[in-house]
Amino acid sequence: MSGFSTARLKMVDGQVRTNDVTDRRILDAMLTVPREAFVPVARQALAYLDLDLDVSEGGAKRFLIKPQLTGKLLQAAEIGEGDNVLVVGCATGYLAALTAGLARQVTATECDSALAAKAKEACASLANVTCKAAACPEGDPSAAPYDVIILNGAFEVTPEVLLGQLKEGGRLVGVSAQSTPPRAVIVTHTHGEFGHRALFDAAAPVLPGLERAAAFVF
Repeated sequence: MSGFSTARLKMVDGQVRTNDVTDRRILDAMLTVPREAFVPVARQALAYLDLDLDVSEGGAKRFLIKPQLTGKLLQAAEIGEGDNVLVVGCATGYLAALTAGLARQVTATECDSALAAKAKEACASLANVTCKAAACPEGDPSAAPYDVIILNGAFEVTPEVLLGQLKEGGRLVGVSAQSTPPRAVIVTHTHGEFGHRALFDAAAPVLPGLERAAAFVF
């Protein structure tokens, strides 16, 4: 077993399973998808650590969120094999690649055009994944409505446009940093209304464009 394969197994056994991720499909995906392939070469040794991993190469900081949080959000989303899924802020495409094995179709957006190109390249072998450059708050209306929208990060303001791209019965999962402490949440679209439910305490980098406006201080 290679060094990365061993690290991947340790990540799943030590970080993901121990945080109550029990969905066999998600565990299998995280055991199969090589996280190091979505990380700059100089940082591949960090690929399986329990941290939000910076994958930016100049420009705004962009991250792959912690493996255990990734697994827990995927499990909370309850993605079905017939679902149409939007991954927002996909960075280099790792979360999109994981989701590909769970869903019928995955659209992944990334605000950094250079990273969006890397995501497209990294996911080129996945026939059901489309990666695009787009601002995080905009989503991708061309493939809407979505059964599931999953955010690769946190939001400090309500993502109104994204919620508008959910189909009836759809759900959005991500980390809400609108209050303290931040929490993973699921937002469901039912009968034209949106219900919010906190899932567990969590923290993640805020996605570009979903930050709270800076307050003026005297």
